[in-house]
Amino acid sequence: MTRIITIRPEPGASATASAGRKLGLEVEAFPLAMIEARNWDGPDPASVDALLVASANAIRMGGEGLARYLDKPVFAVGETTASVAREAGFRVELAGDGGLQRLLAMIETRPVRLLRLAGARMIELNAPEGITVQTRIVYDAPDLPMPDALQQALRGGDALVLLHSAGAAEHFRAQCLAAGVDLSTVRIAALGPRIAEAAGEGWGELRFALKPANGVLLALAKEMCQ
Repeated sequence: MTRIITIRPEPGASATASAGRKLGLEVEAFPLAMIEARNWDGPDPASVDALLVASANAIRMGGEGLARYLDKPVFAVGETTASVAREAGFRVELAGDGGLQRLLAMIETRPVRLLRLAGARMIELNAPEGITVQTRIVYDAPDLPMPDALQQALRGGDALVLLHSAGAAEHFRAQCLAAGVDLSTVRIAALGPRIAEAAGEGWGELRFALKPANGVLLALAKEMCQ
């Protein structure tokens, strides 16, 4: 039987496992990073029209500084992030379904001044005309070493690992090589093409979801197990 593994930090790992069960998948969680809040100093709220949020962790870890912007609408990268923002008291103007760059292109109200709340590992954005972006780092996700239990699972001969970020993909590959894991015996399901590229070559199978959504990734994992 294929062992489906997520290496997301919590609470993402548990959320993926829970969503997997609804699809009839047993997903094992071995987080290879942890989420830590960072101290941050936001700009004058008068200089901000809306918040750009690429991860639910930016809301979870934003701390007291978020209170200054509760009256600002939120542009969220996806529905999960949007849901966490609403629970925190924000009004969500738009929830995307295809990544942060695509979300920027979907914003019709211009000119608009955005405050991007991000993690220390973030993708670079090209702001379309009429959109300006200030960025504040509100959390970090330091890597963790691979536990022995995960090494044993990967050596079982039929492991499928879910990768949710490029940073996680690079770290997972490095940990596998350091532990002497045969990459050709491990299969990868990545959240998107950029993440698949970061995972590198040599895996037994490497596929990516056509939309950067957890449900789409899990559907791909189910297909790969059939």
